[in-house]
Amino acid sequence: MNQADIDSFREILKKMRQEILEQGEDTLENMTEEREIFADPADRASAESDRAFTLRLRDRDRKLIKKIDEALERIEDGTYGECEECGDDISKPRLKARPVTTLCIKCKSRQEQQEALHGD
Repeated sequence: MNQADIDSFREILKKMRQEILEQGEDTLENMTEEREIFADPADRASAESDRAFTLRLRDRDRKLIKKIDEALERIEDGTYGECEECGDDISKPRLKARPVTTLCIKCKSRQEQQEALHGD
């Protein structure tokens, strides 16, 4: 992978990270501003369910930020785009689809097959 590709992936990852952080800030603002009182228990339950769903999404985003940070570290140490299992290059189309990936498609497929067999 050439330096222009590396720089492009660095920018993609930084943009992803920034968007996730902005979404988290928006969620925090919205949740602290909402002080609705519901007369109907069904409305309250629906609102609580929506809040719980939003918090699960933000937790998922928090985990993704960790993966993004790890990918940015791999860029800095020169290992970005190398499969952590076999050492081969990860294809650019795979990196474009999933910039935080650490496995080439062959190793990822093998991992998924093993998980399916072992029920992990």
